[in-house]
Amino acid sequence: MDYQAKLSVPFGVLGICCTGDALTGIDFLPAGEKPQRATSAFAQTVCEQLLHYLEDPDARFSVPLELKGTPHQQKVWQAMQAIPRGQTRSYGEIAAELKSCAQAVGQACGANPIPVIVPCHRVVGKTGLGGFARHTSGAHMDIKRWLLAHEGVS
Repeated sequence: MDYQAKLSVPFGVLGICCTGDALTGIDFLPAGEKPQRATSAFAQTVCEQLLHYLEDPDARFSVPLELKGTPHQQKVWQAMQAIPRGQTRSYGEIAAELKSCAQAVGQACGANPIPVIVPCHRVVGKTGLGGFARHTSGAHMDIKRWLLAHEGVS
């Protein structure tokens, strides 16, 4: 994968993918991955906004996003972006709002190409954290816990 930046963050390294004027993806890379300077002014702006968020969970993202997905995925991603910082919604709550089912919402969350900025970490199970980035244990769940704690969700 070609990244336009690899940003060192408290929970590992974020691989940043973008075109000249839109963010297309963020990947969670292993903590041992070597950081990489931004290769463009736009990628540098993405990194600056992510670092600002990591300092201040109320920071707003203003970079243009290019989210490619099915119409259902697009609806779920829009619903995730409407969840305020410090709050969570369950897969079932979003499913009811979109007249879908919790499993389909979970699949759309897992397919989110721009985690952190499109806050799939704010979507949880009815009786627990649910999954994160198509994982139900391990480092990805630690990242979800970190992001929720950073945003003041206990």
